[in-house]
Amino acid sequence: MDEKVVTHIHSESYLEQYETKRLDHQSLVFRTNRPVESLNGRWYFSVDPYDTGLRANWPKDSLSPYWEKGTPWDYGWDEGELVPVPSCWNTVDPKYHYYEGSAWYARRVHYQPQQPGERVFLRVGAANYDTKIFLNGAYLGYHQGGSTPFCLELTAYLQEDNLLQLCVNNERFIERLPGRNTDWFNYGGLYRDVELIRLPSSFIQQLAIYLVPDGKFSSIKVEVELNQAGQAGADEMVYLEVPELDISVKSLVTGGRGEFTVQCQPELWRPENPKLYQCFVTYREDTIEDRVGFRQIETRGTELLLNGEPIFLRGICVHEDDGELGKTTTEARIRRMFSDAQELGCNFVRLAHYPHSELAAEIADEVGILLWEELPVYWTIDFTNTETYRDAENQLLELIKRDVNRSSVIIWSIGNENADTDDRLQFMRQLLHAAKKQDPTRMVAAACIVEGDRLAHDLDLIGINEYYGWYNPDFSGLTQLLKNWQPGKPVIVSETGADALAGYHGPATEMFTEEYMARVYQRQIAITREVDYIAGFSPWILYDFRAPRRQNRFQQGYNRKGLIADDKRTRKLAFRVLQAYYRQRQAADRLPLAD
Repeated sequence: MDEKVVTHIHSESYLEQYETKRLDHQSLVFRTNRPVESLNGRWYFSVDPYDTGLRANWPKDSLSPYWEKGTPWDYGWDEGELVPVPSCWNTVDPKYHYYEGSAWYARRVHYQPQQPGERVFLRVGAANYDTKIFLNGAYLGYHQGGSTPFCLELTAYLQEDNLLQLCVNNERFIERLPGRNTDWFNYGGLYRDVELIRLPSSFIQQLAIYLVPDGKFSSIKVEVELNQAGQAGADEMVYLEVPELDISVKSLVTGGRGEFTVQCQPELWRPENPKLYQCFVTYREDTIEDRVGFRQIETRGTELLLNGEPIFLRGICVHEDDGELGKTTTEARIRRMFSDAQELGCNFVRLAHYPHSELAAEIADEVGILLWEELPVYWTIDFTNTETYRDAENQLLELIKRDVNRSSVIIWSIGNENADTDDRLQFMRQLLHAAKKQDPTRMVAAACIVEGDRLAHDLDLIGINEYYGWYNPDFSGLTQLLKNWQPGKPVIVSETGADALAGYHGPATEMFTEEYMARVYQRQIAITREVDYIAGFSPWILYDFRAPRRQNRFQQGYNRKGLIADDKRTRKLAFRVLQAYYRQRQAADRLPLAD
């Protein structure tokens, strides 16, 4: 037998050759409103459940046509089936519905330079979970993390005609984030946009523009990071223009990083008036345009303050899950989701349990919805593993850099329903400090499951997931918990609710009926609305969603806690219960304060 074949079928260390060239937040290029060339469309697709392609290095042998191959072959880059990108392979064909493992995507990419000295970057909006990139047979790098974007410079490797191949793996491991055990569907594939970005030889790599959080609402700050080809460290001039605020200033940037502050009086962004300003930042031939809202979010005692005024978060949770597209989404679907949330009376949405599409935050900026964005530090992961922490921190920093200019995002959540152990506490504290260091303008929270969670002491505000009336049928426990708890900071009921199969009716004492679900909402509202330290209410969840662990006669592979069924249209009785409560709260919040 050929020596190469013998080697790859016996080796279990085949991944070692690919564990260099890791792509992380440091290689991420600021994307908003930059011109891009879409690589979306039809890609060749082949599943690879035994990782034969990585063992045998399929890309290296992909360049020669089959009639020139001297031995049999297991893979041809253009011999798989054509699938759309972006998409989840689980929804492309029923035979891939539960597939977990590696799969190969391939397509030709034509390239012609447009400007002398231009640099070209591949950007993948997200691929679940581990992605290895090959160009013209050469291995270029890999990325871990299933919901955040990554970039890779291709400039030195591009030819006029190119073969781009990506190996994507969505297997579940306790070392990954999320880990092996979750409560949602494990979609796989290139499920967000794949693009090429052309940039000048020196360009703006990262940009943050925000209202200085000093309570004066009278200045904005710009932080910029430059990518300076062949001249790192040189002093450069950066220009900021905000025409509507009559701002046109320049500032010297030293060593590739800089920050400066500009005095102004912006109209503040808030849900009732989501004011956005066109901002232009220029460095040499590179100009970034972004629509930015200016607002301040903070806590004072047990109050949550937006622009210095108390605010109650009328919220709902949502998964990125669609019966037709899976985790892939579109602008129309996101707008429908926010429209449904606003019909409910929401000013706040918790995007659970991982970073959702960046388009969600852009649209939330526009329509006036506050957002909680979250890391998939979910249930049980390997809190003792340094590589797991490295992965978590990188996903956090990629998320922050992606959405740093989105005024709608007010909370970075570092986890959900983790057991309070020493290892977990240290892990989460490190994440909290990393978030604060990267972004001092937002709050850091987590969704906790016990009143005595030690992490609560470190958080800016506390999320509490409680299911009294469902997993714990006795509501007296909730009353006692809230009465005895003195958190000293704002608390959001980040999850509560009950399952109901849409259209299934019966007594309010019968589980899985719409009546039972409505009664749980009525009792939850009655108990929590009287607690002064509760600054927000965010039940679980807006829509029913796929959850393979749930297989009883009512669920059949879905979590049925949605206020709207998985068809995204059918409202359950509890929808109207929560809607009435939110309308009352909204009307009360509009009343003038008593003298």
